[in-house]
Amino acid sequence: MQFDYAHLQALAAILRTGSFDGAAAELGVTQSAISQRLKALEDRVGALLVHRGHPCTGTDAGRRLASHVTNVGLLERNLDKDLRSLVPGPDAPVRIAVNADSLATWLLPALANVPDMLFDLVVDDQEYSADWLRRGEVAAAITSNDRAVSGCDCRALGNLHYVATASPDFMQRYFADGVTAQTMSAAPMLRFDPKDYLQGRWMQKYLGRKLTPPSHRLPSPQGFVEASLLGLGWGMNPELLVRSHIASGALVPLLPHAGFDTPLFWQSARLLGDALEPLTRSVQRAAKNGLMQG
Repeated sequence: MQFDYAHLQALAAILRTGSFDGAAAELGVTQSAISQRLKALEDRVGALLVHRGHPCTGTDAGRRLASHVTNVGLLERNLDKDLRSLVPGPDAPVRIAVNADSLATWLLPALANVPDMLFDLVVDDQEYSADWLRRGEVAAAITSNDRAVSGCDCRALGNLHYVATASPDFMQRYFADGVTAQTMSAAPMLRFDPKDYLQGRWMQKYLGRKLTPPSHRLPSPQGFVEASLLGLGWGMNPELLVRSHIASGALVPLLPHAGFDTPLFWQSARLLGDALEPLTRSVQRAAKNGLMQG
């Protein structure tokens, strides 16, 4: 099936800006033109591509087509860089699925070191970020999956080191008799979201039990640290975020020498390999500096 590129651009702009007005402003056309292009594309596909609302969001088919036009734009920009006779294409943001803890610790310097690229970041747990690649909705992903997604290259980055931490007051309140399966069962736990099994795996590894303590849901790495400092609960914090707090005594590891490593990998679409190479190199350099190696 062949598509009109202007129609695909209109769809991508609607989903990128969240509105028909925003898409019109971005592409320099009227809102009516955007509506007509989207209608023509939906008629061509035979399916709804955009959920009209505030903001507008894509259907499964719409997100897949928008990702396609973004990747095409990225390829065109790379070709233009090599062959200056080509007509320059529009800026194409690189869509990447990343885990929140990497975004909060080591990843942003890698993006900042590629100033000629724009980024559209999708935040998801590292165990699920590869699914975005499988669906063709992103060009690359930081994932804990070491098996390359079909059509992708996979590079090991290193380990993100976590420490189970809590405030001294929290430790005294709940763990005065030690960190055991019994005391842990009553101590409030911090959990990022329903996909976050890190605390459970730590308890299984060091306490030998599958436990379900009462928990707070708090989808923010910085919020995890602040909640730990305030004694709201205990949680698995990236060592990079709590190193100074542990050194000052504001946070205490629940158990000594009981860290937990999560291996991370950079997976990227092989088709976009040349276009993504500057970003890939920058991510690898940042990971070498920010993650545990070996």
